Amino acid sequence: MASGVGGGLEVSGEIFELKAELNSDKKEKKKEAVKKVIASMTVGKDVSALFPDVVNCMQTDNLELKKLVYLYLMNYAKSQPDMAIMAVNTFVKDCEDPNPLIRALAVRTMGCIRVDKITEYLCEPLRKCLKDEDPYVRKTAAVCVAKLHDINAQLVEDQGFLDTLKDLISDSNPMVVANAVAALSEIAESHPSSNLLDLNPQSINKLLTALNECTEWGQIFILDCLANYTPKDDREAQRLSHANSAVVLSAVKVLMKFMEMLSKDLDYYGTLLKKLAPPLVTLLSAEPELQYVALRNINLIVQKRPEILKHEMKVFFVKYNDPIYVKLEKLDIMIRLASQANIAQVLAELKEYATEVDVDFVRKAVRAIGRCAIKVEQSAERCVSTLLDLIQTKVNYVVQEAIVVIKDIFRKYPNKYESVIATLCENLDSLDEPEARAAMIWIVGEYAERIDNADELLESFLEGFHDESTQVQLQLLTAIVKLFLKKPTETQELVQQVLSLATQFHGLLITPNKDSDNPDLRDRGYIYWRLLSTDPVAAKEVVLAEKPLISEETDLIEPTLLDELICYIGTLASVYHKPPSAFVEGGRGVVHKSLPPRTASSESTESPETAPAGVPSSEQPDVIPAQGDLLGDLLNLDLGPPVSGPPLATSSVQMGAVDLLGGGLDSLIGGPNFVTPPAAAVPANLGAPMGSGLSDLFDLTSGVGTLSGSYVAPKAVWLPAMKAKGLEISGTFTRQVGSISMDLQLTNKALQVMTDFAIQFNRNSFGLAPAAPLQVHAPLSPNQTVEISLPLNTVGSVMKMEPLNNLQVAVKNNIDVFYFSTLYPLHILFVEDGKMDRQMFLATWKDIPNENEAQFQIRDCPLNTEAVSSRLQSSNIFTVAKRNVEGQDMLYQSLKLTNGIWVLAELRIQPGNPSFTLSLKCRAPEVSQHVYQAYETILKN
Repeated sequence: MASGVGGGLEVSGEIFELKAELNSDKKEKKKEAVKKVIASMTVGKDVSALFPDVVNCMQTDNLELKKLVYLYLMNYAKSQPDMAIMAVNTFVKDCEDPNPLIRALAVRTMGCIRVDKITEYLCEPLRKCLKDEDPYVRKTAAVCVAKLHDINAQLVEDQGFLDTLKDLISDSNPMVVANAVAALSEIAESHPSSNLLDLNPQSINKLLTALNECTEWGQIFILDCLANYTPKDDREAQRLSHANSAVVLSAVKVLMKFMEMLSKDLDYYGTLLKKLAPPLVTLLSAEPELQYVALRNINLIVQKRPEILKHEMKVFFVKYNDPIYVKLEKLDIMIRLASQANIAQVLAELKEYATEVDVDFVRKAVRAIGRCAIKVEQSAERCVSTLLDLIQTKVNYVVQEAIVVIKDIFRKYPNKYESVIATLCENLDSLDEPEARAAMIWIVGEYAERIDNADELLESFLEGFHDESTQVQLQLLTAIVKLFLKKPTETQELVQQVLSLATQFHGLLITPNKDSDNPDLRDRGYIYWRLLSTDPVAAKEVVLAEKPLISEETDLIEPTLLDELICYIGTLASVYHKPPSAFVEGGRGVVHKSLPPRTASSESTESPETAPAGVPSSEQPDVIPAQGDLLGDLLNLDLGPPVSGPPLATSSVQMGAVDLLGGGLDSLIGGPNFVTPPAAAVPANLGAPMGSGLSDLFDLTSGVGTLSGSYVAPKAVWLPAMKAKGLEISGTFTRQVGSISMDLQLTNKALQVMTDFAIQFNRNSFGLAPAAPLQVHAPLSPNQTVEISLPLNTVGSVMKMEPLNNLQVAVKNNIDVFYFSTLYPLHILFVEDGKMDRQMFLATWKDIPNENEAQFQIRDCPLNTEAVSSRLQSSNIFTVAKRNVEGQDMLYQSLKLTNGIWVLAELRIQPGNPSFTLSLKCRAPEVSQHVYQAYETILKN
């Protein structure tokens, strides 16, 4: 205890001494005291008690002392805001000091003091510094605006600092321009909706002029700003692409973006390609860490435009002293650049790598030889020959990797290289890795008719069946079933043995084996058993079906994700090969970027992440959860077919347990129950289509659209391609002559064909459900778009959602099941018989308690009373009565929702005033907010 007290006294004594020195008349002593204070602060001691004494030292001409005091001030101003106000006068005075360094120091410190009370006092000094004659002060003041905006955005806007910042883009000093751009970019990032960096050809020219003269960091700020600009035409893009490429990756990002705007036929396009290669190659002479970052970025660039580096293969050859992470990355790029022209060179190099001492690198090199065979057909024979040479080395891990890649070569070129099977079988005993054993088993099963002792080979694997990994067990099961279908008489006992081993449950053994209890293995065993016992012909068609050829590049990044990553070249996203949203948490929302559409392209010009113009922000599906969030609620997802009975009388539905072994699970894996509603679930009025018979069931808009003037929102992206393995879903909701439909646009942005579409809705507040299956009549090819109108009814299961109009949707295709969530506009639920009798209206209005009344303002609506009434009636909001009170038009209106809830409204319109007052009364007051939003949407669109 004594030592503790002593320690406290020691600190108090030290502070007392420092206080005396800070108030000394000698300048040197005062400076030394401040240095001691800063030293104590740096090691974590609390010296906040000296705040007033240190602030008094600000009144000095000594620049070094002033810097130290300002450093102290920045650290403690937040904990001592009342004391910090004492320093305001000195700031104001220092901002007018003849020495520009002191003026800049004052304005920099002002920006770093994050205290609300002080900010308003600092506006005037900051305004003077933004227009200071010295460029050093101006550039410091520009950054200060961004910091001040982070503390109090409204104050910065009210004081006009943003306009001053925009003016600084035209400043004569390049560093002022760079800092102004950096500040505006920072502010725009935290407020994506603000259009601060509204670039045009004139301002772009000024930025390009500044680019050549500012520092490297300034160049990066300007280049990043240029990368966010979308040229209006290819002439503009050509002019922009003359940017200085000193800061290589930032410059490459700009050029990669603007090359999208150039036609490949232009001579200038070819010139650009040649100019891009040298700076990228130069990066590979840096230290290993920088090389790795450069290689990760080059990997993206080569996937987008391999022609840039097609003549630079040699620079990616591995050096003996490269770290393993650089070697593996170079190997990956070599394969991407491999072509018929350079394959001989590449193969010779890879064969050399396969004899290295680094096991991981050797494995990757052997796999690379296989990938070259798959990518360049003319080289396949040479690649197989190289792999056989490597197998002859009898190096265990080389042999195993070679067998794995030869299996892929067999898949790519069937009936071409099977002569090597005998050599592979010789090495059967040396295989101890699951992937290699599984590959060998596949080869034996697939070519069983060509291998005389195939049954003996597979039986040798069967002896230790329960000790094998799941991967090997599954492959062995399939291979023996294939063998049985090819040689039924000789292998009947073998197939019974494997089916028995696969399906028996070992969970009750004293030493349970996890692999033998694998549900995938048991399920596959039962499926084969039933197939073989009930219909051997069908079994043959299923098990021995012709397999699709494997694609050349299975590890390519999805095109939509690649386009986004190109926009992030030179950042962490380009190293991780993931969009920022995948690893940036909280704070500011990450804005999705994508490349501009190609010139003269037949592809859609709409960005997958951008809603169509004219869609109000309130209608964006801003409640889309991550896929993981919805998966957690999968047990609550009503996977059975829509309920065909009448709507439930009450909305407080008991959740209950879902029968996972009934229709629910079948529907998820594509069973017969997946959204096949009974006939009773389809609205009666669909039975009398306006056009030609049944075809109108799938095209409800034909012949109907003109009959109803109900507002239809433009289609918005509900499920981006990045979150659905290449499937992009856009859509909107419509109500036409009593029928609700979901108008969908499905776009395939993946590299494979999509088929077997189905759709399911979760329970929701109004029982919305599909009234018919999702009909996609033909397979959806890559880059193809199809429009579908899905009829809906309101007889599904009911569960109150948050928000009330939230709809969770599951869409299935041959690739996977995808989940998304969207908000439907409530006016699609307003029914046609929603006009209430006048007397009934009056009685109901009085009967509904006053606390259920909600009042809203509808602003900026220039329509007159007649136009308002007419427009609302087209969306089933009916005017019951109209009167004029003291110059105000009063509309009394009623509407009815599909679940029978009535909503009564009083709309006050002052002629000549674009603001209306809306009063709503309803027995279910939670719908009032959504009805008001429907009013706004209908009247303003």
